[in-house]
Amino acid sequence: MLVLYGRSAEIGVLDEVISRAREGSGGAVVLRGEAGTGKTTLLDAAAERAGAAGRGEAPGRGGVAGGGGVMRVLRTTGVESESDLAFAALHQLLWPVTGSLDALPEPQRDAVSAALGLAAGGAGDRFLLGAGVLSLLAEAAAPDGLVCVVDDFQWVDRASADALLFAARRLGTERIAMLLAVRGDAQVKGVPLTVDVRGLPESAAAELLESRHGAVPARVRRELVTLTGANPLALGEISARLTPAQLSGREPLPDPLPGGARLFGDRVAALSSRARLVALVAAAEADLDLVLRAADRLFAEPTVRTGENAGAARGALAELEGAARGALAELEGTAREALGELEGAGLAGVSGTGVRFRHPLIRSAVHEAAAPADVRRVHAVLAELTEGDRRAWHLAGAALGQDEHVAAALVAAAERARDRGGYGAAATALARAAELTPEPRARAARLKDAAVAAWLGGRPGQAESLLAEARERAGGDVALAMEIAQLRGRFELNAGNAAEAVRILAAGDSLDMLADAVEAASYVGDTATMVALGRRAAAHPEGFLRDAVAGIGLTLDGDVSGPGLLRRALARAGELEDAAGYLWATAAASALGEPDLAAELAGRAGRVARVSGMAGQLPVVLEFVATAERIAGRLAGSQAVSEEGLALAREAGYENTVAAHLANLAVLAALRGEEEPCERQAREALAIAVPHRVGLRAGVAAYALAMLDLCLGRHAAARDRFTAVAAAGPGAGHPIVVWRMAPDHVEAAVGAGDEAGARAALEAYERWSAHAATPESHALLARCRALVDSSEDAFGEALRLHTNPFEAARTALLLGERLRRGQRPGEARAHLRMAWETFERAGARPWARRAQGELRAAGESGQAPPAAVLDALTPQELRIASLVADGLSSKQIAAQLFLSPRTVEYHLYKIYPKLGIGSRTELARLVVLQKAPVAGDGML
Repeated sequence: MLVLYGRSAEIGVLDEVISRAREGSGGAVVLRGEAGTGKTTLLDAAAERAGAAGRGEAPGRGGVAGGGGVMRVLRTTGVESESDLAFAALHQLLWPVTGSLDALPEPQRDAVSAALGLAAGGAGDRFLLGAGVLSLLAEAAAPDGLVCVVDDFQWVDRASADALLFAARRLGTERIAMLLAVRGDAQVKGVPLTVDVRGLPESAAAELLESRHGAVPARVRRELVTLTGANPLALGEISARLTPAQLSGREPLPDPLPGGARLFGDRVAALSSRARLVALVAAAEADLDLVLRAADRLFAEPTVRTGENAGAARGALAELEGAARGALAELEGTAREALGELEGAGLAGVSGTGVRFRHPLIRSAVHEAAAPADVRRVHAVLAELTEGDRRAWHLAGAALGQDEHVAAALVAAAERARDRGGYGAAATALARAAELTPEPRARAARLKDAAVAAWLGGRPGQAESLLAEARERAGGDVALAMEIAQLRGRFELNAGNAAEAVRILAAGDSLDMLADAVEAASYVGDTATMVALGRRAAAHPEGFLRDAVAGIGLTLDGDVSGPGLLRRALARAGELEDAAGYLWATAAASALGEPDLAAELAGRAGRVARVSGMAGQLPVVLEFVATAERIAGRLAGSQAVSEEGLALAREAGYENTVAAHLANLAVLAALRGEEEPCERQAREALAIAVPHRVGLRAGVAAYALAMLDLCLGRHAAARDRFTAVAAAGPGAGHPIVVWRMAPDHVEAAVGAGDEAGARAALEAYERWSAHAATPESHALLARCRALVDSSEDAFGEALRLHTNPFEAARTALLLGERLRRGQRPGEARAHLRMAWETFERAGARPWARRAQGELRAAGESGQAPPAAVLDALTPQELRIASLVADGLSSKQIAAQLFLSPRTVEYHLYKIYPKLGIGSRTELARLVVLQKAPVAGDGML
């Protein structure tokens, strides 16, 4: 067993993470420290102790609790020379468990298989790939758990890092512990638990020195600890170079200490020239066979002078190939002998089929000792011996100056990475390709493509920098300049200033750019610009997108042709195939004042987005799905969608989408009467939306605060907030928000005794809803008229028309209150009882309490209504139950929700006892019964 000095606190944290994972509560932890602090040793010890605990052995003081089988261990190590190779680390980690791929949902299986090079193609969706990695790790964790060890995470290729971190953030119900070691301040997004690995305590440093050199005088020990910062590697390497007299204190320590900043430099310099060359090859390529073949070939070409570029080296190799074959036969074993020298010096070793340096600093020392021309020479030879991505990067390493041949090879590597969902790796390859591209327009186009890949890889800062450079280099190419402008606008809309996005996008004339500009103006809440852009779109040929974009603008302008265009666009909704089209249909329904149809279309957009591989756009689609769920009164479903969307938006760097989900969560908290979460989430949303001029999300966040007041019976305060939202201009408010909140505004104004304010809000709502045709839109309008005109008949009309049970309950509550206060308690009770039961089921506690109080005042005992069977479920469990009712298998549910099938089964295992059932059939029956619409007398 490994001996650790002074690391009881650090190993205790790792033991705890592993112990919790063994029990089914997985998690991730980051070990962070400078080179040589012992992170790798800690990882080794933690993995060893996990296995010992599984065998029931005592792992030592503070170890992981024993019992159960042996936890499986999967390992990968970031290698600097492979940091640009998409999925290199993931391949090393997952290769031992690829036999479990068939257990994954088909979309996840295909994504992981493509990433690992086991199949062609792939969806190109990094979220789908991340979910597949999570599912495969979950399969590998059966039955006794899994410890996933990733060393030198700072050098893990971006594609692998993204997939691993996606999984790391979702381990809560898995039997998986993920241990990540990273040097320095390299970013590890979304893993909050960090263990800082610093220098050893002096007592532990003394133990380390004593274990290697016997007793060391306290004065010498303290001086060594001070000069090395108690870094274990530095202590070991430097003390090994001291003489016995220096260690005993009879002679002073040398100044400076041996090693220091060049801890391994002198040992590299002491190697023979051939051993140094083998080390340089191993620094560029870890595969043992390649290292030996490349070294032997380099030894056999004495006429190739250092300093030649990749092309010259290729030519020299071709000339010498015949002679080299004979030389290689004579020099058989020469490279092996040089490698043996490297091993004998304690600098590197052979592990399986790879050459590994004993410490990453040795690789750095090898590079520092090599001339740039020698590095290029090594890469040129390796390029001759490799293919695919490795060849492309070795060609790039060998290049001296711009070279279209090399740039094209990198572009091909980027396309392969992008097709497999490795957008970060694709961005790196395309950016390097642009550097090597001699033709200015092609260079600008590749920078533009690199920006897109970086954006889809969740790196908006890098994307914006690349796009700015592309813009500078586009020159007079108008078409390319427009492409770049459209991307700038989209980037601004998702993560920057929405008003600036409008300015950029409105400069274009294509229908796609005009549509993007209208979308941006809609986010701002700039009605005048939407009208102007809609009229420009009307000049384009007829079609779904043209009719939707032009129809929205013309309808806002009061043009009688606008609603007709929107109806024509909606008539084509059945032909739509992508989520973006359904979102435009959602916008068309909203412009017509039909919230129920808009909610239905947004739901379709979400279903399509989950199965189509939208390359990172799912968080944006989920904004509208979450809103649709809330408007439909499915508060738990809306909560689950927004929580998922918020996590995905933060991972993708979509700041404005983060604001959208926070604002929706704030509204949901208001409907539940939860003041602190509502106010906190609304503040967080406003902190993003207001400076970014996203009026739509700022308006929703402000609406949440107004709804909180309304739900808690603070009618005057609610009326004032609603009035402020209605008066807010572009960037701070939004006409869609004003329209949707109109029924709430009317209710607040009536409750506050503000008849004029209520009537003004009603008149505005009537204007907006003039073209609405759905029953629910007419029901809401009837309720508003009932409140303003104090009309029982209008209340009755609203109740007959409602198709949304939640809104029907709100109408029933208002009518029941009116009847009870009009001394008609018998008539009031049925309305109040239905309202109470609906609000209880939805979790709308303030309204439920209000209905319960009114019911008691109407003479009913107020016994709690029987709890709906599904009320016991969490939002995530409710979503899974709903998908079970739709007939989906665990694999299909996992594919839709970016979970592992085992996580779905885990939730079902918890759902069944909560509901007192034992099968999917019973669960589906319960869900269908609860979802059944209230009809006839039940709707009152």
